[in-house]
Amino acid sequence: MKLDAKIPAGPLAEKWNTHKFNLKLVNPANKRKYDVIVVGTGLAGASAAASLAELGYNVKAFCFQDSPRRAHSIAAQGGINAAKNYRNDGDSVYRLFYDTIKGGDYRAREANVYRLAEVSVNIIDQCVAQGVPFAREYGGLLDNRSFGGAQVSRTFYARGQTGQQLLLGAYSALNRQINLGTVKMYTRSEMLDVVVVDGKAQGIVTRDLVSGKVESHAGHAVLLCTGGYGNVFYLSTNAMGSNVTAAWRAHKRGALMANPCYTQIHPTCIPVSGDHQSKLTLMSESLRNDGRVWVPASKETAEKLRKGEIKAKDIKEVDRDYFLERKYPSFGNLVPRDVASRNAKEVCDDGRGVGKTGLAVYLDFADSIKRLGQPAVAAKYGNLFDMYSQITDENPYESPMRIYPAVHYTMGGLWVDYNLMTSVPGLYCLGEANFSDHGANRLGASALMQGLADGYFVIPYTVGDYLANIGPAPIDANHPAFTKTKAEVEERIQTFLSLRGNKTVDEYHRDLGKIMWEYCGMSRDAVGLAKAKQMIQDLKKDFWKNAIVLGDNSEVNQSLEKAGRVADFIELGELMIDDALNRDESCGGHFRAEYQTPEGEALRNDDDFAYVAAWQYKGENVPEELHKEELVFENVKLTQRSYK
Repeated sequence: MKLDAKIPAGPLAEKWNTHKFNLKLVNPANKRKYDVIVVGTGLAGASAAASLAELGYNVKAFCFQDSPRRAHSIAAQGGINAAKNYRNDGDSVYRLFYDTIKGGDYRAREANVYRLAEVSVNIIDQCVAQGVPFAREYGGLLDNRSFGGAQVSRTFYARGQTGQQLLLGAYSALNRQINLGTVKMYTRSEMLDVVVVDGKAQGIVTRDLVSGKVESHAGHAVLLCTGGYGNVFYLSTNAMGSNVTAAWRAHKRGALMANPCYTQIHPTCIPVSGDHQSKLTLMSESLRNDGRVWVPASKETAEKLRKGEIKAKDIKEVDRDYFLERKYPSFGNLVPRDVASRNAKEVCDDGRGVGKTGLAVYLDFADSIKRLGQPAVAAKYGNLFDMYSQITDENPYESPMRIYPAVHYTMGGLWVDYNLMTSVPGLYCLGEANFSDHGANRLGASALMQGLADGYFVIPYTVGDYLANIGPAPIDANHPAFTKTKAEVEERIQTFLSLRGNKTVDEYHRDLGKIMWEYCGMSRDAVGLAKAKQMIQDLKKDFWKNAIVLGDNSEVNQSLEKAGRVADFIELGELMIDDALNRDESCGGHFRAEYQTPEGEALRNDDDFAYVAAWQYKGENVPEELHKEELVFENVKLTQRSYK
């Protein structure tokens, strides 16, 4: 299969505008003849559904939550990037483009990333117009703060709840269209398959999570906006419902899965406290603006801390190791997430971690409180401090926070071209569910930017070109492909319900997560990955033999819901390991221990691995086929990433 990314010709700064002009248009009278399906109602999905409906298309929107406003986008805390240069500190569209390419360790498409930086300036204006309450300076101008991987302040924020406020803006736009009747909203509906007719995506099959009813829905195009797959690790900062099923079902219908091993580990999370946990809690990266990361300089002092013989405030400055400031003086505590995470793991592995488990480092605000005063710090981060206090029963104003890396975001996802179309015509993928913009590591505050860029400013143009080409003839919902796909979904449901073993689905999910974290987490190596592959294959066999799924399909059945999601996670986990084994280099969030510089940094192999790894499903228990999209860098120089 030849991968055509459909990247426009011409200078980088002119590609998007030239491409938009060359795309075919659908006239206003014809738009009402087209039906578009949007799966997922987070920032990418809500913005896409609202925008397409506003243009005049008939939109069907689906989410498995009881309301679109409960999408996982609300969990984003710290901010959204835009190259506005309000601070006059040297920012520009090109600098945002360069920082994103560099932050992704040179494993992203130049054209996509430049477009993202280019439309970022429009996103802020759009959201302000919707009433998003961004923080403002004393004079009334929008405020900015710094985030990791950048030396300028370009992150717009709404205290520590930016994702929630942005989603409410998109949700209000979506609700307006629902009220007008241009969007038909299906809540508590989970997509379980894609319907492909004559090689084109023309619908989906869903299950009503309340009644259990399985239904088919037809459309001229299908947009997947279903988020990432971080919950393959069981413990992550994702909502418990976050899953890979929509993307994985699409993958099995022909959509290529790209770079699945690229997982982002966030450095600023509340540490694991025990086996009782089902998820982890993120502390915003924005905290690293004013908090200083440190551990004791000696193992002996760290041991005393863990035993409770001394407290953090008893340790003198000379006995503290501010390791990020020491190793990366140019960026300090604001190094990118992958760098900060690996360094936190390194000092903990060295025996200098804090907390009872020793798997934590300090994030200390004492200096900022002394310099700015507690009220000023509370004004910036008060809700985050309150959340930390409620979870840990510790006061972060008086003693430093304890943090440790955790799975947060996935840069891998369905392969898409410049138009956001997957390898299946008519099937698009937006936001975190696709692979396109972040390379091997996402810079903070770029997820919200990508989701809204895709939904508000990219897909309204590109989907129109496809629809204009196929024409407005109605989709035949009675085509045998719809009947066949629906029957296959119903058969799969009955297979799950027939499982009457002695081990719960949650137990299998936890076992999978431990394998993935241990062997395909912050650090990987060939021996461990090979071992993990066999362990997952054994886990899959055991799942289908010994799992238990209670209840039936006529009512709410969370055991059934989880069974389908975990079965897909198990298969995805094996592909992630294959992808990590294939990539004999370290880059961004993919750190192969065999490939590192003398200073312990990621060592890329640009000669052999400057490509997107796109995997094609070939059948049950058959190795997937690798396709390569070579990455061409014409505007940035491939260099060893340095934040020193």
